[in-house]
Amino acid sequence: MRKRKQIISTVVFISILTLLLAACGSDKDKENQAAQNGEKQAANKEEPYELTYLTTGDQAAKPLQPNDRIIAEINKRLNIKLTVKIVPEGSIDKINAAFASGDLPDVVSTYFPKNAVSQWIDEGIIIPLNDYLDDMPTFKKDIEELGLQWTAVDGKYNGYPFVSGINKSNYAVQYRGDWLEKLGISPPETLDDFYHALKAVANKDTYGFTTNKPNAGDQFGAFNFVFFAYGLPYGDYALDGNDNVIPIFEHPAFKQGIEYLRKLWDEKLIDPEFMAIDRPTKEQKFFQGKAAFMDGPLFRHLNRIETGVQKVDPAAKLAWIAPPAGPDGKRGMPQKPKGGILTSVTTAAKNPQKAAEFIEFLLSREGKDLLELGIEGLHYTKDGDTIHYKEDERAKDGFAENGWAHPLAWGNVTWPIDDDYLPQTEPQRERAVQSVEEASQYFVPNLVERRTAEEIELGSTVNDIYNQYFLNLVNGKLDIDKGIAELSGKWRQQGGDKILKAVNEAYKNSKK
Repeated sequence: MRKRKQIISTVVFISILTLLLAACGSDKDKENQAAQNGEKQAANKEEPYELTYLTTGDQAAKPLQPNDRIIAEINKRLNIKLTVKIVPEGSIDKINAAFASGDLPDVVSTYFPKNAVSQWIDEGIIIPLNDYLDDMPTFKKDIEELGLQWTAVDGKYNGYPFVSGINKSNYAVQYRGDWLEKLGISPPETLDDFYHALKAVANKDTYGFTTNKPNAGDQFGAFNFVFFAYGLPYGDYALDGNDNVIPIFEHPAFKQGIEYLRKLWDEKLIDPEFMAIDRPTKEQKFFQGKAAFMDGPLFRHLNRIETGVQKVDPAAKLAWIAPPAGPDGKRGMPQKPKGGILTSVTTAAKNPQKAAEFIEFLLSREGKDLLELGIEGLHYTKDGDTIHYKEDERAKDGFAENGWAHPLAWGNVTWPIDDDYLPQTEPQRERAVQSVEEASQYFVPNLVERRTAEEIELGSTVNDIYNQYFLNLVNGKLDIDKGIAELSGKWRQQGGDKILKAVNEAYKNSKK
């Protein structure tokens, strides 16, 4: 009996020992498995993708600051390590030089359509985004709602096409409202009124109207509102009696407009330097009282322009008019744009999906809020719908003063007018909005929606010819009839006929 008890005790002991050993083994296995899982998670955790962005800037933007907290926030949200390179506004030659040297960024924003961009597309340097559109809902929404399907090349979207002012405009004829009030002159409604107003304010120190030269390679169009008043129906081309496309200077409205402008020139009502000065110089002339009228954008510029004038003359008032009407009541000023800024992914992107995600972020409401307002609690606070801007903190990260945006919000994939963005602190908020509502009533359509390859290739050449003849027609160096005939012949000979053939084909196809 005693022996039996010993055997039972031994069996129980062995069983307990076995269970203990098994438990220890199980715990050890769990520890090993946990360690292996941790190693796998660490291995699977995606390292921040190093993404370089090369873009055009805007003269209203502040420079990027070291240790920018907005860039850090973008990095955190997208798991990237972002490097931003900004060239001055209009300096696309620097972007072209970078591409020519092979120094490609992951993402680039530049003006389109341009010969360089066409070359990048032909050479496959920029990647169509069609394969990534399912993950770019804002991109797809903008294309649909803004009618930007025409920007695709052979059905491929070679980047996000930001076309500013496609459905709204802030471009108007501006003037010294205080001067006209003192003279008892009503805001000009017609070309005749406009002439008499210029005549009344011009003197040996002041020109009636000033404007500025076009961008290199572009056609001068600041006085097109005169041609539209005389009946020019489109902003890009016209049609002859047989429904064929012709250049605008072969339409009767062009000659009538030149005759009107020649009168203004002869009576010294137009600034004779208009083809030699840039926009800041034009504005300085207006600020200093050297011109009573000028053309230009309002909206976010309205308060800046008025305060600029008031620094010289505290009693100054900025006003603007609808484009003057012609003999038949026709009028127009802003033209539908055929280009803008293209933000593309290049072949340098090792992770094009992540690069496309970055573009989508800049377009999204989340991205725009970050670039316009900043980080809540750090750059601003909210009290209901009221936003309180923390200007000291915003300045550390390059936000423009008085509630305006971060450097990445300017001249990239959007501008304030296109996002309906005005800070709540904007001192002339209602007038700024009003300027857009009024200017947008006078859009002039284009005959053909997009620029042809021939226009992109030869446009700079024929535009330079047009600009030189236009100036000489206005200043009297050329007889009007003979000058227009010479312009027509030379323009056609230097590439215009080739352009017209392509545009005429595009026009006919658009009617099918």
